[in-house]
Amino acid sequence: MMALWAASAGTTQAASYTLPVQVDYRLIKNALLTQLYKGEGHTAEVWKDKKGCSYLTLANPQVSGEHAQIKLVNQLQAQFGTKFGGQCVTLFKWQGVLHTLQQPTVNAAQSVLSLPITQITAIDDNGRAVGNDKLQDLLKRFVEPQLSDVKIDLNASRADIDKTISGFLPKENAAEVTAILNTLKFSSAKANDTGVAINLAFDATEKVLAKTASAPLSAAEQKQWQARWQEWEQLFSKAIQKASNDTQSPELRDTLTEILLESRRAMQAGLKADNAKGEDPVRVFFIQTWERLAPQLKVLAQQLPELQGLRYMTFIAATDVLYALESQGTPLGLSISSEGLRRLARMLIEGKQAKLANSPKPK
Repeated sequence: MMALWAASAGTTQAASYTLPVQVDYRLIKNALLTQLYKGEGHTAEVWKDKKGCSYLTLANPQVSGEHAQIKLVNQLQAQFGTKFGGQCVTLFKWQGVLHTLQQPTVNAAQSVLSLPITQITAIDDNGRAVGNDKLQDLLKRFVEPQLSDVKIDLNASRADIDKTISGFLPKENAAEVTAILNTLKFSSAKANDTGVAINLAFDATEKVLAKTASAPLSAAEQKQWQARWQEWEQLFSKAIQKASNDTQSPELRDTLTEILLESRRAMQAGLKADNAKGEDPVRVFFIQTWERLAPQLKVLAQQLPELQGLRYMTFIAATDVLYALESQGTPLGLSISSEGLRRLARMLIEGKQAKLANSPKPK
C-alpha cells in the first residue's frame, strides 16, 4: 500500500495521532508460546531442582477475557522428590489447573506492554484449592514472575519497521519516517471479551496536501517506473509466498496474488491517464481491495509470533484510519490518488537517477 502514497505538502504543523489496534487473544497466546512455553507439546518448565527429582510444569495455556483482565488457564503438574540410591523417590505429586488474571500494563516509557498477575488460583482435579505450602511458595516465587514477564516490546521492532517502510518511500522521507517511529508508543491497553484493545500513539508533522495537478507520466517515465515496479513485484511475490506458508493457506496466496495483479492495472491506469471526469482508479482500487484484504490479514496476524502479528495488526489499523487522517492533512502528506501516485513515481525515479549518477563508474 505504500506505493499509493506520495508527499506533496503545503503548510505543516505538529500533530499527534492514535491508531487503535485490537490484539486478539490468539495473538496473546502466541506471545506466551514464543516466550515461555518452549517445551515439547507447548509446555513450560518453570522450576526444576538441581537433582532433577522435583519440578513445576505448565501446559496447554488457554487465553480469554474476564472482568477487563486477561484470564489464563493452564494445566499444572508439580512433583517433589529426593535422590535415594541414585534414583528419584517421589515424596509429593500434584496435578490440576492454574487460573490467573493478568492486567495489561504499559510501562512508564510506554514502549512495553506486560501482563502482571493480579490473581492466582490452583485447583486440583477434584476442584479443591491447593493446600501444600511448598507448592504455594513455588507458585509465588517462580510461576508468577515468569507469567508476568511475558511482554510485547516496541523497541524490538522499530528498526525492522523502519527498514521495511523506508524501502517504499522516497529517500527524502527516510529521516521523517525514522523520527515518527521513534515516537511510536503504547498510549493505553485494556482487555475485553475478544482481546486487548491497544492504542498506539505517534507524533508527526502534519502536512496539508497541496492542490496541484500532476500530469500523466511520459513514455520515458513509464519505462523507468516499470523497472522500479518490477523490483517491488518480486519482493511482494516472495512476501505472498511466505504469508501462504505461514498460514498453510492456498486461498490467502490466491487472494494476495490476485490483488497484486489488480494493483498493477490500477496503478498503470492512474499513471497514464487524466481521470478528472471519472472515478480515480487508484482510490477505487484501494477501497475495494481493503475490504477483501483486511479480514485475510487479521486471520494471518492471529497465527503469527507476537511481534510479527502485531506488525500486521498495526498495519491494518493504520490503513483503517488512513482516510480520516488524509482528510485533515497527514504525516508525510500522504495521498491515496492517481495524483499522489504520479508524484511518488517521479520522486522515486529522480532518486534512482541520483543514486546511479553518484555510483562509482566501472573502470
